[in-house]
Amino acid sequence: MGFVEVKTSFEQLLVEQSYVDKLNEMGIGEPTPIQEEAIPTLLQGKDAIIQSQTGTGKTLAYLLPALQKIDPLQKQLQVVVVVPTRELGMQILQEIEKLTQGTQLRSQSLIGGAAVVRQVEKLKLHPHIVVGTPGRLLELIKMRKITLHHVRMAIVDEVDQVFELGSMNEVEAILKGMLRSSQTVFVSATIPASIEQAAQKWMKEPAILKINPSQRTAETLEHCYFVCEERERIDTLRRLVRLINPASAIVFINATADIAEVVGKLQYVGLSVEALYGEAAKQERAKVMGNFRERKFQLLLATDIAARGLDIEGVTHVFHLDPAINAEYYLHRVGRTGRMGRKGTAISIVTPKELFILDKFEKQLGITIAPKAMYEGKIVDPSQDRSASTMRTRREAARSPRGAAPVRGTSPSTRQASAPEARINSAAPVRSVDPSSSAPRSNGNGSGSGRTLSPAAQKAQRERDRKSKGAPRWLKAKQQDKE
Repeated sequence: MGFVEVKTSFEQLLVEQSYVDKLNEMGIGEPTPIQEEAIPTLLQGKDAIIQSQTGTGKTLAYLLPALQKIDPLQKQLQVVVVVPTRELGMQILQEIEKLTQGTQLRSQSLIGGAAVVRQVEKLKLHPHIVVGTPGRLLELIKMRKITLHHVRMAIVDEVDQVFELGSMNEVEAILKGMLRSSQTVFVSATIPASIEQAAQKWMKEPAILKINPSQRTAETLEHCYFVCEERERIDTLRRLVRLINPASAIVFINATADIAEVVGKLQYVGLSVEALYGEAAKQERAKVMGNFRERKFQLLLATDIAARGLDIEGVTHVFHLDPAINAEYYLHRVGRTGRMGRKGTAISIVTPKELFILDKFEKQLGITIAPKAMYEGKIVDPSQDRSASTMRTRREAARSPRGAAPVRGTSPSTRQASAPEARINSAAPVRSVDPSSSAPRSNGNGSGSGRTLSPAAQKAQRERDRKSKGAPRWLKAKQQDKE
């Protein structure tokens, strides 16, 4: 008799029924493993460090307990969520609004780059939960427009990125402004040891919640790479997009300074692409993200910081036009696809000199990044030796009436197949040509026999020569045989 797997429900995790109903409306029926671990722990009021693969539901893992801790009858700010980027902040705010629609709970975003005057005006509505970037939050605290004395829970999402952007001191100042009894939560797909050590200053015996730490990326992800020369990167991406035709994909590059140039090149070759980067105005970034979610264009070109933590439904492919700067960045990039058990593909476009980078990622992340190549409208395994030069050589050998010697680039199997033909033809007499001979030079079409062609025949010959210019040898030989 086999065992029947008993699945945990949100009700069993003590999630309030009103939120369970909202989750059902959102199409979420069962908790993910990290939600099963985190929700009860956070409801108990414990500090926690939450680490799980991208796309495993970490946002709901902390939002559901946070919202249940809020008393809507009080006007004070009770929950603060700190994020590294505007896009991630707006995404989290949208999740909060879905869960709290029709309730008395009020939420607000406090993102840098937006007009501070408008934010201050809206704070008069007394939000219960805010989502903000460290700099703007600290600015409003110093202006005494928000107070942290009643905050029950502070969450730092993508904590490694927040600290990497130089906001550690700002986060520390925010945490210091809260009561000692407040609950602190750090969340990310990657939690370096340095952050765990730093957390000891601000947390009280934190629960370390990690789901499959050895499985750094989703099992539903396929990793592969294509090799090309530096000058061929854009064209290789163009060919891949034309071949795969993904419904929605993100293309990553490293340098923000290059992004306008790359967008221009990709649009010039006919790709449907827009860019997302930190220096763009707030309205422009919001418009780009809105249009991408609505599938108004196919490719989102982004830097690592801009796309950190984004959850965009329907992203099937991630392209690395530049290789990620380290394994952690690779991890977060590929996490934009293959989310919540769906399939996804991560494709790296690298030069021969960059192959060692992928070797490092394989070892550090415990994954396999498979080599691939494009051939005759298909993606193939290059070990099958279907390169253009090899296949051309094989076709020439098969079509040629004579056993031609193998050319450079011919595979060993091709050379072996050609050997018997070479031996058969080695017995044929070879006509030597005296280079000093004054006989007319043959044009390859039998007109060098010394006879004079009529003007009409000469014109026809020139037309044939023009048409066959640049044709492969086997085709010229075929034309010659016909004549």
